[in-house]
Amino acid sequence: MIEDNIEQLRQDISSALEIDDRNAISNIFESISIVEIANLFDSLPSQQRDLIWPHIDPAYLGAVLLETGDEVRDNKLKELSSEEIAAIIETLPDVDDQADIILSLPTEKLVSILHTIDAQKREKLESVLSYNDDTAGGLMNIDQITIRADVTLDVVLRYLRIRSEMPDHTDQLFVTDRYDHYLGALYLQDLLTNDPDVLVKSIMRTDVSAMHAQISETEVAREFENYDLVSAPIVDEEHKLIGRITIDDVVDVIRDQGDHSIMGRAGLSEDEDMFAPALTSARRRGIWLGINLLTAFLAAGVIGFFEDILDQVVALAILITIVPSMGGIAGSQTLTLVIRGFALGQLGSSNYNALIKKEITVGLLNGLVWALVVATFSILWFENFNIGLIIGFALLVNLVAGAFAGAVIPVLLRNIGVDPAIAGGVVLTTFTDVIGIIAFLGLASLVLA
Repeated sequence: MIEDNIEQLRQDISSALEIDDRNAISNIFESISIVEIANLFDSLPSQQRDLIWPHIDPAYLGAVLLETGDEVRDNKLKELSSEEIAAIIETLPDVDDQADIILSLPTEKLVSILHTIDAQKREKLESVLSYNDDTAGGLMNIDQITIRADVTLDVVLRYLRIRSEMPDHTDQLFVTDRYDHYLGALYLQDLLTNDPDVLVKSIMRTDVSAMHAQISETEVAREFENYDLVSAPIVDEEHKLIGRITIDDVVDVIRDQGDHSIMGRAGLSEDEDMFAPALTSARRRGIWLGINLLTAFLAAGVIGFFEDILDQVVALAILITIVPSMGGIAGSQTLTLVIRGFALGQLGSSNYNALIKKEITVGLLNGLVWALVVATFSILWFENFNIGLIIGFALLVNLVAGAFAGAVIPVLLRNIGVDPAIAGGVVLTTFTDVIGIIAFLGLASLVLA
């Protein structure tokens, strides 16, 4: 249903652009949400994006850019002047959102814009910008409400009435001492359901642990999932409260990680712009095609060593693709499981060896079953027992090798600083192709020579 709405919006916008009906374009934007505008902006070719940009309400430009893909946002910001970007940043109430825009800017624009922001806002921004954007500190906002432990709930309630509003996703108030050290949290539920004369320290939750600003965004997402958090306090090295993270930021992290996993299988970035210039996309994808070509030549070179035996037995040429293909699938299953285990924090040095043993066992069991099936089929097809024996044994070897490689490759890639989600598939395919061919044709050379 949502996809149908977006498709209808694209058709309506395209029709209005064809006849240059500016009123129709403006009316469409007035009737849809910021998220729908962003989705529409992402899914239009770059020429149409330029045409609709002036029709977006200036007050919503920052919010729209935050909802678009990173590459789409970065390219748009490159086209805008420093003054236009500064005006967009002013429309964003949250410091973490402002920081997301600023971090997308080229260095020269970043410096000039920081100088245009007043000292108080600049100080808040710099407190967020001082952390990597993939850490808790980079995700946090500094709009938290803090209270003291030695005041009554009545004082807290009167303080909140004076404020007249609270930051979005506020489910708890953070309790600090006079030096801003984090002590605990007072949930709004407890605030509203207890006697107003009760002191904060009597009912505050001291079991609500703060997250350190330097932990990774993956760890943050895991904590929110494990403890069903809506918000969480962030502290620095001295355990001083410096901000909070809210569930909306964590949802973005989870979405980005999902995109990274899916796009990584094809060697693409999760930020890939669907309508990026063809030359840019060709250059990016060409790198991985080149790498894949090298691995294909490697596999072909291995086959070349067994040219004589292939000339003698046609059945080998017919069956040769089965063994590498089955090994590749088995290895991919293990590879995916290991990458997911690392991402969720479910896999580490304490249980890694156990997983390798389990995956090798799975490969052995599946290898025995499918080796028997393929061997039987091959014997019946070619009426040659030796052919069945060869492919059955090779299949068993490659399924075990694939399972082992799928468990080991992610660790090796991580140790050399390469993302397993992107490079793991290429390395695994090469390994299972080479091992499968050597096992199949090598045994054939011994048995049939």
